[in-house]
Amino acid sequence: MNAGVIRVSPRWLALREPADAEARARDLVERLGRVLPPTGRRVIHDLGCGTGAMGRWLAPLLAGEQHWVLHDRDADLLALAAAGRPRAAADGAPVTVEARRTDLAAVQARDLTGASLITASALLDLLTEHELDRLAGLCAAAGCPALLTLSVTGRVEIAPASPLDGCVAAAFDAHQRRATERGRLLGPDAVEFAARALRSLGAEVLVRPSPWRLGREHGGLTAEWFTGWVGAACEQEIELSGRCEPYARERVRKARAGELEVVVGHADLLVLP
Repeated sequence: MNAGVIRVSPRWLALREPADAEARARDLVERLGRVLPPTGRRVIHDLGCGTGAMGRWLAPLLAGEQHWVLHDRDADLLALAAAGRPRAAADGAPVTVEARRTDLAAVQARDLTGASLITASALLDLLTEHELDRLAGLCAAAGCPALLTLSVTGRVEIAPASPLDGCVAAAFDAHQRRATERGRLLGPDAVEFAARALRSLGAEVLVRPSPWRLGREHGGLTAEWFTGWVGAACEQEIELSGRCEPYARERVRKARAGELEVVVGHADLLVLP
């Protein structure tokens, strides 16, 4: 696995954390709670943990003692994740964390030995087919459930609508699928590819929608998301840049004023071996 070389800023991760928590599919967690070992300490490996938002969301929803192994190659993000660890499980059991500076491309099956659960958030769409095949193989070899959340699906709805929305969305999706030195990224095709790859290895895969629904209370996040969305689209199709300047200015103004409603499609996968 390899999520590329782009460094994700702690500010962006903090801004999106509440929207991520609102979006993730809770029914998958309920199903997960029924299949995890009923007793003993659960060892949970969080791949590409960032600032540890997945643990802060999931640990309080699961009962029982938990030990989270946080994997990220960014030492600064790992430090934030370790400092912001969950306080307790759903039943008050202790939650401990262990931070490992990890290049996901170098993770081996032995690194996940003894895992009770593997998690990742906003990761699958950053991978190539080869990298996602490798992740599927690691999950299968670990022999435990995996909860893989918030992969983009390509669905974007903005209200009020603008004639440029469709052009920008198409260019953004092309950027998500762009060719890199590692291969072509899967982008919005990642969920379908992952489900197929995991099922081919004998796993049961449950897929649920987990869209961001951004409204008046998410003005800051909407503005930041929109700026990045348009920026990636213009990077993919340079000719869009001139057309998008006044469009982007007005949309960001509306977003900050709480006058835009945006749905950004994501999906969650629960993998049961």
